[in-house]
Amino acid sequence: MGVRAQRLDFAEFYGRSRDECLFAVLVSVGDQDTAQDLVAEAFARAWASWRTVSKHPAPTAWVVRTALNANISRWRRRRREIVIPDPGLVADLAAADGSADSSVDPRIMAALMRLPARQRQVVALRLLLDLDTNGTAQVLGTAPGTVQAHLGRAIASLRDDLMAEREQETPS
Repeated sequence: MGVRAQRLDFAEFYGRSRDECLFAVLVSVGDQDTAQDLVAEAFARAWASWRTVSKHPAPTAWVVRTALNANISRWRRRRREIVIPDPGLVADLAAADGSADSSVDPRIMAALMRLPARQRQVVALRLLLDLDTNGTAQVLGTAPGTVQAHLGRAIASLRDDLMAEREQETPS
């Protein structure tokens, strides 16, 4: 494949998968600016290795995993700074930004942000990117059973969280 064909192929891939990758990373990291930086970095790496990445069975998952790895590297460099995102703010940013899927209910986004990081990652990969259990396990570098356990716990937590919120909203 020539350079021009590679550029067109990559541009098509980028246009098709950018928003999906951004949303998956946003759910995983909980900060809009960080998610955008991580996805941009991951796409830059994808372009640099496009001959290899284009042959990957799930290039979108490759980008998301690369973004999550970059986030881990950043975290390791900044261990002294620990910032816990405000779930309401994250939901507001996701709803306001046209690049993320604004059809997601802010309450669901806030509930997602209250999940532990690994559970958010599994939800993002399994439900948002529609990867199967084995694909998710491969992207996260874990066993399929671990993915299933995290997904089960995440769904139970989300259900409990959203039901409790609904009960609080319902007048007695």
